[in-house]
Amino acid sequence: MTRGAKRTAVLLAFVLPALLFYLVCTIAPAFGGFWYSLTDWNGLNREYEWVGVSNYVEALRDDPYFLDSILFTLKYVMFMVVLQNVAALGLAVLVESRRRSKALFRTIFFMPNMLSMIVGGFMWMFIFTKALPFFAERTGFGWLDRSWIGDPTLSFYSILMLSLWGGVGYIMVIYIAGLQGVPAHLKEAAAIDGANAWQIVRHVTLPMISPAMTIGVFLTLSSSFKVFDAVYALTGGGPGRSTQVIAINIMEEAFRFQQRYGYASAKAMILFLIVLLVTLIQLRVMKRREVEA
Repeated sequence: MTRGAKRTAVLLAFVLPALLFYLVCTIAPAFGGFWYSLTDWNGLNREYEWVGVSNYVEALRDDPYFLDSILFTLKYVMFMVVLQNVAALGLAVLVESRRRSKALFRTIFFMPNMLSMIVGGFMWMFIFTKALPFFAERTGFGWLDRSWIGDPTLSFYSILMLSLWGGVGYIMVIYIAGLQGVPAHLKEAAAIDGANAWQIVRHVTLPMISPAMTIGVFLTLSSSFKVFDAVYALTGGGPGRSTQVIAINIMEEAFRFQQRYGYASAKAMILFLIVLLVTLIQLRVMKRREVEA
């Protein structure tokens, strides 16, 4: 065996345990989910029948609750991609512009990300149902005393507030890394050429941090499509089904009401294809803009 082959064998020996763990815990269940999506298995019985693509047809044609959950999730994703990235970039600029206390503010803004969203959901439920009515009664700000969780419109914005609180710190760290990678001499050269602050941001800073923007948008897209804990802890998908996202619809189909595991697996495959398609388009578009920048 040559030296190169020995080196490759040693590297594979180190990687093999992690690779096996990934195959067993991630890839195998994914293929299993695809197989069960073609059956009528209820998740309990050993016997089941092959039904082909009828689960997919039923989900996309005859299941209004699933279609509503897709539309609600798409609405949630659009709001989150814009708001979370704008807020994260703004916080990153704010933190980096400070001469002192950068580490303190990074810690403060990142700290919610260290908590479980289930815990965060119960904290914000207390704020919406107890703290805000109490504050409104004491201060006269009556507009705060509203049904933030029981009203279908307000509950959507309540979920957005919880999700932004929990996730913006993580994306902020990515933008901070991008801002720290912008060479100072490029800004100085632009300033010497007569560019004002906005022109430096537009023509120097934003193009230089475009890789960070690609990662930030990608992470926000994928996490927003898969959102479950924030919605489940705060509204449970209600009132009614007005805030039901795809992940909650799948969970209820598989484990709560119908126990149609095969049908729920078909919905999970549809969610996977949606996320795959959207993220591929996003990465292709933003990578092309990175090259142009």
